[in-house]
Amino acid sequence: MTGTLPLDGMRVVELSSFVATPLGGMTLAQLGADVVRVDQVGGGPDIDRWPLAPSGRSLYWAGLNKGKRSVAVDLRSREGREVVAGLVAESGVVLTNAPPRQGLTYDELKAARPDLIHVQLQGTRDGGNAVDYTVNAAMGFPSVTGPSGGDVPVNHSLPAWDVACGLYMAVGLLAAERHRLRTGEGQSLRVALQDVALATAGNLGYLAEAQLGEPRRRLGNHLFGDFGRDFATADGRVMVAVLTARHWRDLVEATGLGEVGAALERALGADFRRAGDRFACREALGGVLAPWFASRTCEQVEDALTGTSVLWSRYRDFAEVAADLHREPLMGELDQPGIGPHLAPGSPLRLGDASPPPAPAPTLGEHTTEVLRDVLDLAPERIEALRSAGAVAP
Repeated sequence: MTGTLPLDGMRVVELSSFVATPLGGMTLAQLGADVVRVDQVGGGPDIDRWPLAPSGRSLYWAGLNKGKRSVAVDLRSREGREVVAGLVAESGVVLTNAPPRQGLTYDELKAARPDLIHVQLQGTRDGGNAVDYTVNAAMGFPSVTGPSGGDVPVNHSLPAWDVACGLYMAVGLLAAERHRLRTGEGQSLRVALQDVALATAGNLGYLAEAQLGEPRRRLGNHLFGDFGRDFATADGRVMVAVLTARHWRDLVEATGLGEVGAALERALGADFRRAGDRFACREALGGVLAPWFASRTCEQVEDALTGTSVLWSRYRDFAEVAADLHREPLMGELDQPGIGPHLAPGSPLRLGDASPPPAPAPTLGEHTTEVLRDVLDLAPERIEALRSAGAVAP
């Protein structure tokens, strides 16, 4: 990709760990911002987070820090915190989930940079601790996840609230930057993981549904409110989803079950052009369609459904997805230090016809000297003194 990226010229100081804040920072970095991640000398609590590469390096850390610069300082020392405060004063933007430290609180940083934009991730609105796993449990989603009829909460493997929170942080930061461009004023923004989950549950109707009627029940792999479910094929499994009358019409035509479907409508007094009727009769419809899928391979299902509006996909595991990555335009070859060459995603945002390609994550502290020299304009002697004192990484 050529040309200037949208956030070229913006610098962000990121004090972070785990998923949400690093994802927010990487989202900005992939759009051209100079994101300087600050870690404790030796690494923060996520430096060796699984999954690991064969070399022992964290694929998790590398994956969430692509395209950033890395500075390692001793945040426990006064001199180390002064270095970070200087970076903040020069940059004017902070993205963090780190607990406040003396010399790095919002009020102290704002005193040196009155137009500071400071985005702080919290667990709960009152500042309490919470992580994706505990927030998800508290929001009710495990009670509607898993096989129908089960009574044990089922967690899912995707840290959805971390991902949503990281993107909210990036959006909030950009909104504050726009406000500053218009007014010259900085802002303090706080985003609570629990609030993001609560807002999402409310926005999608889960909470109003429980207030006004009955709470959602487990449906296994059935789609709520319409017809959708998984089907076994002769050589695998597929997911099929119907969301409109056209989807249903095309599914019936592709499977040749029009007459059977019409007879079922008459017998049940239903109109399968309506989503509610399809959902109410999902077991009967699934029973009619299951033999058609079971008698065909996934390739034959694809042949039959290609060119229709039917929404479907074959179930794949991560190994199968990884084997096909060379076909994905989003992926680019990345030679990550300490990990080696592999395919990694760039930004999913397409700018015109192209996406910003992936850039390697830094090694811990890789840019310490460079940033202190170029951003803080420190002389080599001063940098060496800080290094000798242990305030910055060697």
